[in-house]
Amino acid sequence: MAERIDAGLAKRIRLVVLDVDGVMTDGGIYLGATESGEPVELKRFDIQDGLGIRLMKEAGIHVSIVTGRESHAVRIRAEELEIDEVHQDRTAAKLGTVTAMLERLGIGWEETAFIGDDLPDLSILRRVGLPAVVGNATSDARASAVWAAEKHGGRGAVREFAEALLTARGEWAGRVEAYVREREAGSERPGG
Repeated sequence: MAERIDAGLAKRIRLVVLDVDGVMTDGGIYLGATESGEPVELKRFDIQDGLGIRLMKEAGIHVSIVTGRESHAVRIRAEELEIDEVHQDRTAAKLGTVTAMLERLGIGWEETAFIGDDLPDLSILRRVGLPAVVGNATSDARASAVWAAEKHGGRGAVREFAEALLTARGEWAGRVEAYVREREAGSERPGG
């Protein structure tokens, strides 16, 4: 199991920002085209990560996506998970995107967690209160993190982070029980 997150730090976190390729996915990109020539990009997302995102949101933590690659697959997944803040822009620096989002939401860097995996994430990892990486993160990204998942990106690392964060806040067990009761009552919403 990965290191624990300090309880005081965990309780300060109001926003979790997720990278996509290599964090929410395994980093692989499936490219193709329809018969009419329309490009198609597919990505594989982990269902357990989705449930972890849901539980963080239910705990009152904002969750957003910031990625430098535009993909309709990301938009679809974000809609399924009801993530309101989704920023996909090849031309914008991730740091500027996150800075503008924090200013708009009135959230400080010290109240923000970021999960990354590679060089494009370093400027954010070096600023947030809780810099986290997936198990297969590059050595440079890992050196900037205070928490590292054992699981790889796209293979449950986001769920592992959600569990570590909510456990440190003293909320994981309660969130799990609320989820189970909701499902038993038949009032379930999409989970993952």
